[in-house]
Amino acid sequence: MALPISRRDALKTACVATAGLISGAPFVHAQSKVESQPLTTGQGDYQYEVIHNWAQLPIEFTWQTTQAVVVDKNGFVYLNHTGDFNKKNHPNVFVFDQDGKYVRSFGQYFQGGAHGLELREENGEEFLYFSNPDPVQSIAKTNLKGEMIWERFAPMESGIYPEGENTLPQRVRSGEVPRKGVGGPNRYKPTNIAFLKDGDLLVADGYGSNYIHRYTKDGDYKLSFAGAGPSPGKFSTNHGLALEARPGKEEVLYVTDRSRNTIQCLTPEGKFLSLIDGFQKPCHVDFYKDLMLVPELQGRVTLLDGNNKVLAYLCDDHQNVNAGKVNRGDAKQWAPGKFVHPHDATFDHNGNIIVSEWVTTGRITLLKKLS
Repeated sequence: MALPISRRDALKTACVATAGLISGAPFVHAQSKVESQPLTTGQGDYQYEVIHNWAQLPIEFTWQTTQAVVVDKNGFVYLNHTGDFNKKNHPNVFVFDQDGKYVRSFGQYFQGGAHGLELREENGEEFLYFSNPDPVQSIAKTNLKGEMIWERFAPMESGIYPEGENTLPQRVRSGEVPRKGVGGPNRYKPTNIAFLKDGDLLVADGYGSNYIHRYTKDGDYKLSFAGAGPSPGKFSTNHGLALEARPGKEEVLYVTDRSRNTIQCLTPEGKFLSLIDGFQKPCHVDFYKDLMLVPELQGRVTLLDGNNKVLAYLCDDHQNVNAGKVNRGDAKQWAPGKFVHPHDATFDHNGNIIVSEWVTTGRITLLKKLS
């Protein structure tokens, strides 16, 4: 079918945006004319120029809380935002070139619920995979134009969810006003997707049951593991997950247990291996060569080496964010060269980093690698 395309974790630091910010364009931190040097971040061999608001929307569109980012094999950048359920004709996914210039947009189908976004090449063709909590409550696969391949709702075969959980999205789409979703160990609110080497995919139900569901490449349900409970092996908010992609490394599934500030390392079948701690609400994981990248919701992005040791903290402002001194709805409080709420981050093909932040006006930052 062709798409007519278009938190839980309520942070103590989150505040309501001012009316002017909600209705206006994203605030741009203009560099002072007296400044002779660009903003930079990082340590040692891992230093980057900080370019806030790198991706700019055409005037007819507005960000409504930016969420996720992926890059295709041609270097085009795909960004989604939660979207406003009531803005039926507003795109949900935006595509930019390698210079941050707008190319096209699609995806109003997920308005109000878009969250995770991943990309995978299959037999030479690339596809987008979406994970959507309230009010959509689904995972979906589309081509790069946003045309639907398949969509799946709560896996009732798992025996985890209450009767009717898989019908909630249909009621919303039929015209009912979306209701504030209730979380809990038997609700379905998928947050991110990871891909296994055999073609299967794993889905983190991070805002709901905290189970991880395994599907075939065609979207057929196979099994579930993990769930809510004490660490290790169980989760509080298994928000993001990714399979090890660094050369020469053993097959490990990294799962961010965001509420506990840790990343759990599992086998692809769900057996606990080890724990990495010291994060500030880790949201997701990405890889480039021998590097691991972790966006942390509380004000920073972390780079780790092949042994999962910290190489650099990027745009770190976690102390001010944790102290409630930074309002996600007031761009005037955002310090240049610092992050507020990194929600997703990915490497481009040149080792630069693109960061999407969970702020009400949306913000996309490019961290340009310095030689």
